Amino acid sequence: MNTELIYHYARVLSIAGSDSGGGAGIQADLKTFAALGCYGMTAITALTAQNTCGVRSIHGVPPEMLRDQIDAVLEDIGVDAVKVGMLHSPHIVRTVAQAIDRHQMQRVVFDPVMVATSGAKLIDDPAIAVLVAEMFPRAMLITPNLDEAALLVGRPLSSPQDMALAAAELIGRGARAVLLKGGHLAGDTVTDLLLEAAKEPLWMHAPRIHTANTHGTGCTLSSAIAAHLALGAALPEAVQKARAFVRQALQAGATVKTGQCSGPLNHGFAPLPMRLS
Repeated sequence: MNTELIYHYARVLSIAGSDSGGGAGIQADLKTFAALGCYGMTAITALTAQNTCGVRSIHGVPPEMLRDQIDAVLEDIGVDAVKVGMLHSPHIVRTVAQAIDRHQMQRVVFDPVMVATSGAKLIDDPAIAVLVAEMFPRAMLITPNLDEAALLVGRPLSSPQDMALAAAELIGRGARAVLLKGGHLAGDTVTDLLLEAAKEPLWMHAPRIHTANTHGTGCTLSSAIAAHLALGAALPEAVQKARAFVRQALQAGATVKTGQCSGPLNHGFAPLPMRLS
């Protein structure tokens, strides 16, 4: 009997901050990977003390510890796609950029987490310029929401036209592809824009799901995109499948009360078995 191991699970690494409330960050990423049938791994950039109402404190992980986490995982298990989230300081940004180069990571989805759902700022000002210079050219896709994109381009964004101009500006600043999320625009329709360098824009529209439980939506979307990339989807397909997963998770958790403020999505509404690649 041939017992040689020739298959492996679709492997996804999350490099992000920890959410003690379980709704966002590393915790949301692992739930998403598992729900989509992937093997999830983590390298924690920061510990946060937070719940559904807000962030109380942030404790950064030393860069050496972050480097060791990434190296330990990739030297042994390997990876098919990577989601990068909260990078709160220039040293942490550079540590992740160096690891991407060192391990030749190809499918990197970067969610530039700068502002929590509660409104709390999660990144130092000096880190923003470093983040653009180091992470934009290394990521296959960046996934800012309107508040984060506004912080990056230095002006408010209040319309689809603003979104198109901002996405093009981010491409001009080195991003290879931008998924600009328009959920913060007013109205009953949510509009997102996927812009890849030298390609036509892909506008995606869907009815708004009215729910207070939106904590971790951005983390979940970026980790779902990474999971679908790990499973072999091309970028536009991965984005559209991830959007569908988030919408279903929002719908499934819309009437559930978890905590006193903005609760989480229902990541486990229809979990899939672990898949091989």
